[in-house]
Amino acid sequence: MKTQEDVLAAVKGGRESDCIDGRDYARLSEFFPASEVPTFGFELNDGAAPTWRQREWTPSTVMEQLRADVAFGFEKAIDKRGISANAMFYVVRMWLWILEDELYQEEPTDEGYAHYGLPLLKAVAVKFGFPNAIGDDLGSEPKYSSEGES
Repeated sequence: MKTQEDVLAAVKGGRESDCIDGRDYARLSEFFPASEVPTFGFELNDGAAPTWRQREWTPSTVMEQLRADVAFGFEKAIDKRGISANAMFYVVRMWLWILEDELYQEEPTDEGYAHYGLPLLKAVAVKFGFPNAIGDDLGSEPKYSSEGES
């Protein structure tokens, strides 16, 4: 797993959020001190710094967040919520980058996001033993595509 120093160096060195709304970096910033929140492109509201509660940077807390984000990603993908599903696809990819997991691809292919990201969500759920909202499906079935049955 990457260290916080590795992550900060990458972000300060130009690694940008992949999400249309910065959702990946918003979640990531919770694991850093309030003073580093601007590094991720956000500002705390006036007076919020003293009450900022930094999350612990451990494999278990990162996995806990990954589990929650995979579940939320499944929900958005199954409901064909394009923008939210896309954001969650990139949030999950960010956690895979943090974990230095082989499911992370530096440059995702079109197939990687096909069907609202369900193939990646399924692969992550199966690999880590998370709930798998699509069961035996692969996630690439026509019913999960934007042109498929509703």
